[in-house]
Formats: sequence, structure tokens, C-alpha cells
Amino acid sequence: MPPADVLILTRTAGYRHASIPAGAAALAELAAAHGLTAEATEDPAAFAADGLAGRALVVLLSTTGTVLTPGGRTALEAYLRGGGALLAVHAAANAEPDWPFYGELLGTRFAGHPPLQPGAVLAEDPAHPAVAPLPPRWEWTDEWYEYTSHPRTDGVRVLLRADEDAYEGGTLGADHPLAWCRPVDRGRFLFTALGHTSEAYRDPLFRAHLSGALAWLLDR
Repeated sequence: MPPADVLILTRTAGYRHASIPAGAAALAELAAAHGLTAEATEDPAAFAADGLAGRALVVLLSTTGTVLTPGGRTALEAYLRGGGALLAVHAAANAEPDWPFYGELLGTRFAGHPPLQPGAVLAEDPAHPAVAPLPPRWEWTDEWYEYTSHPRTDGVRVLLRADEDAYEGGTLGADHPLAWCRPVDRGRFLFTALGHTSEAYRDPLFRAHLSGALAWLLDR
């Protein structure tokens, strides 16, 4: 049997989000809507070079800490540079802390967050498929991630921002990115900081955001 089109890694080596099962199920459903099969795994051996061959997309779903082997890192980098696609969701910002290539992909590193609370998401790039289904201002509850540096200075395409006036504890000011993307040689990378709660993955707007992310990553 050929491998599934979409590989979803849910392994954690640090904090583990209770929303991971809901996220994996939602991503599999969204992949199916794009005509793709999906499988979720905790096994880093899936990232061997032959394990990534033929995959349309790889997802890091709230992965934390070091979740890949050295060989898996090499295989994932080669897969991306060769034309693959990677979606990093929520706590994946806190994955692979000592892998320079992953830090270059993100353009920053996770630095923490204030308590889970309601806030507002601002659409910066409404032409992008991951943003097009969203309203200009979207009331949302999540962990509002902070970063060690501003990813925009690293050349990413910012898609969504947080309105720091709508919640307590933000430190990045008016330009507080929440989702962004970039090309990687012949491949594509997209990160969204949203997705802390299980309920998020049942929300139509958040699912539309993820579906649009898949569309862009798959160039569909």
C-alpha cells in the first residue's frame, strides 16, 4: 500500500496539548476534502527519506521539543528543498529548538504566551488562501504566542496579526504576527500560531484557515 499523501506528526518531547487528537482528525478531514489521504504518527522513523518520498504534505501538529532524529532532520530538509510542503501548527513553534534549519524556517523562536483568553485576529493578507475565508477582524480565543524576534525581519510573508488591544499580556505591539509563510527553495512552509483548544478544530472559520493553508501549500 502506498504511503498516505499527508503525514501528520503528533510526537511531543515537552508539553503535550490535549487538542492534538482533535487537530489530527480535523486535518485528515480537510486533507480528504482536497482529495488526499492522511495518516497521523508518533513515530520519528516515518521521517526516513523513503518515508517522505511521494508525500504531498507534512504537518507538525503541536509538536514540542526534539521530535526528529538527526536522519529525520536531514530527510525533512531535503524533502522541503526538493519541492515538498510543511505546515507547522501552534506549539510546533516550540519544536526542534536546537535545529538551525527549523529556526530559519520559522524566522524566530517561541518565547511563551499569556494565559488562554479571548482576543482578536486581524487579516493582513486577505488574498492568501489561508486568510481569504476570514473576516478582517476575527474574535477568537487562543494562546497569543510571543517570539524571541520578529519574523517579519527575516522576510516571511505575514498573513494574520493579533490585536494586542483585545487581550492582556501582549508585548510585540501593533505588528504581532500569528501566521506566516515562505518559500523554501522549491518547497513551501506555513506556520499558524492558532489552535490551542480542541474546540478550535471544530470551528468553521479556523477549519477554513487550515484548509486554505493546505491549498496554498499544495498550490491548488
